[in-house]
Amino acid sequence: MKTTLLYGTENLTVHLPDSAKVIEPEDLPGIDNDIGAIKEALVNPIGSPPLKEMVQASDTVAIVISDITRPTPNHKLVPELIKELHHVPLDNFVIINGTGTHREQTKEEFIEMLGEWVVNNIRIVNNNCHDKNTLVMVGKSKFGCDVYLNKEYVEADFRIVTGFIEPHFFAGFSGGPKGIMPGIAGIETITTFHSSAMIGDPRSTWGNMDDNPLQQMTREINQMCKPNFMLNVTLNRDKEITAIFSGELYEAHDKGCAFVKEHAMVRCKERFDVVIASNAGYPLDQNLYQTVKGMSAAQKIVKKGGTIIIAAECSDGLPDYGNYARIFTLADSPEELLTLINDPHFKMADQWQVQKQALIQMWATVHVYSQLSNEEVTEAMLKPCHHIEQTIEELNTIYGKEMTIAVLPLGPLSIPFVEE
Repeated sequence: MKTTLLYGTENLTVHLPDSAKVIEPEDLPGIDNDIGAIKEALVNPIGSPPLKEMVQASDTVAIVISDITRPTPNHKLVPELIKELHHVPLDNFVIINGTGTHREQTKEEFIEMLGEWVVNNIRIVNNNCHDKNTLVMVGKSKFGCDVYLNKEYVEADFRIVTGFIEPHFFAGFSGGPKGIMPGIAGIETITTFHSSAMIGDPRSTWGNMDDNPLQQMTREINQMCKPNFMLNVTLNRDKEITAIFSGELYEAHDKGCAFVKEHAMVRCKERFDVVIASNAGYPLDQNLYQTVKGMSAAQKIVKKGGTIIIAAECSDGLPDYGNYARIFTLADSPEELLTLINDPHFKMADQWQVQKQALIQMWATVHVYSQLSNEEVTEAMLKPCHHIEQTIEELNTIYGKEMTIAVLPLGPLSIPFVEE
């Protein structure tokens, strides 16, 4: 059997036993006239007046976007927002790149993300979670921290958040309020949001919105300085827009999450010995840090003691910024990492991703097919994989001729589950 995994920008074809089960979300077609659909969504939003009617010509307008690790088609969304608000002078706009704890983007990357016209005509700033001069306190969270958000966002007369709704491995779904928190928050607030207790809570998982503490916190913080308008989309495997959700933050996001859940959740009768997964290709598979999401999707349906093979290009390395790689040097095993991270005195940015990875590794062995060197993969306590087909042959000696295999070609764009 031949199947194609989303991998980098070129994708990856693998040959597997015919018995392998391919698990994918429903393959929805892209909207024929997506620009027209965006215009319509701004005129007829969910739970909100039309966008143009809400904004005065004298208003300053902040548009928050997701960073380069997300495939949000802001090169389509942002120009249409600005066109719809043509009565507002261009100097009144600011675009805020919601980096969270990720690195800043370059001008060239902004052109890739937004298009040359936007970059040349609209002021763009990278959120800096560590620079308190660019942040302002907007309240205190019941989860135990002061809440800092980007100052330009808070002080704008009108606030818009864009985004892409997909399954998320601990927040249930992405998009909506996550664009603000953690997208443009301060490091103390982000660290609380990603604390070991929050990440380790069993309710912090794929597709769960009802009692998910991370969703509760992000929505609480958004309420302190709420976006006046949301523009989110859903995408198919070709990164085409399949639906648009705009308007009032919570109502529009809830409708978007329900849409994704209906099409992305796939029930499996039982767990598998081996699960092969992508990390949804570029831009999500740029580094190993983001690749934990694909591992987590696979863990949902792999047997305890089974094997995950994750295919992610990792063109940006582990990466070499942030603390993800550094944290692995502080312990000798996933068990020791979890002990370290669960110590209430230990606080380090990016510990949440290592925590999720370590929990997966306590459940299954993880092999990584990527552009990373063997040394980089083993630094992260994972096993290098140079040929997926060869690794499958080797696993036959462990699990026998009846070895069961599942494939997630779209990785974390799917929510496979087993009712147990």
